[in-house]
Amino acid sequence: MYFYPSILQTYSITINTSSRTLTLFKNGQWFKSYPIAVGKPSTPTPKGTYTIVNKAVNPGGPFGVRWLGLSIPHYGIHGTNNPASIGKAVSNGCVRMYNKDIIELFNIVPIGTTVKII
Repeated sequence: MYFYPSILQTYSITINTSSRTLTLFKNGQWFKSYPIAVGKPSTPTPKGTYTIVNKAVNPGGPFGVRWLGLSIPHYGIHGTNNPASIGKAVSNGCVRMYNKDIIELFNIVPIGTTVKII
């Protein structure tokens, strides 16, 4: 009898709005962290626990090259056409990433991934 380890990986994301970092966990363990931009004081990134509900390639405009839509309507994690904004609190509430980083994240996480914003 052979034992086949599960090839299913479980991913989760924690977004820390204070440190402006997005941390990706794989099977509950730290996997990678990325610098991000978050919402400005007048339109803060909403704290809470959400899930990724949709994904889009080349959504256009200020959203850069990829979009990961969250279960809170009108909010997502996306690339940017303004890379100088990364590390700042400047968005309308979404989480911005460098385009190279959102491509990497987009290719790793499936729809249904938990996203915790603290």
